[in-house]
Amino acid sequence: MSDLDHLRRLLHYDQWANAETLRNLREGSGAPPSAVRWMAHIIGAEFVWLARLREEAPSVPVWPDFDLDACAARLEELESAWAHWLEAFDAESLGEGVGYRNTKGEFWTNTVDDVLTHVILHSAYHRGQIASAVRAGGEKPAYTDFIHAVRQGLVG
Repeated sequence: MSDLDHLRRLLHYDQWANAETLRNLREGSGAPPSAVRWMAHIIGAEFVWLARLREEAPSVPVWPDFDLDACAARLEELESAWAHWLEAFDAESLGEGVGYRNTKGEFWTNTVDDVLTHVILHSAYHRGQIASAVRAGGEKPAYTDFIHAVRQGLVG
């Protein structure tokens, strides 16, 4: 498997895990406000990183004020945007630098490979926070382990 195919697989997992987490929040007896905020942040941050990869201005803030319905709508949009971007992307570009300003206004350059890896790990980190908040609220969190997704055939 090429590095690009591996990253595509992980992004596919990320999209599934984000959708599963959102489904769990919507089906519960009441999503903790912190969990909704983190879910919105996952979506906002992924939009910001995708905009940086496209060398565009972000259309969504990194900490958007989305409710669960807005999260659902934006998550669908995000999945389509990632798919479109990945279609036009080639493996030779993984090592290319992407210059951007972070939310503090600092200029940085990272490789495309590092940005995609960060997106995947950042979302997993916050899904863990969401799971903790859901469990603390007496509910059962979504089961979004990567190996579970692979075993169930949810990730190719």
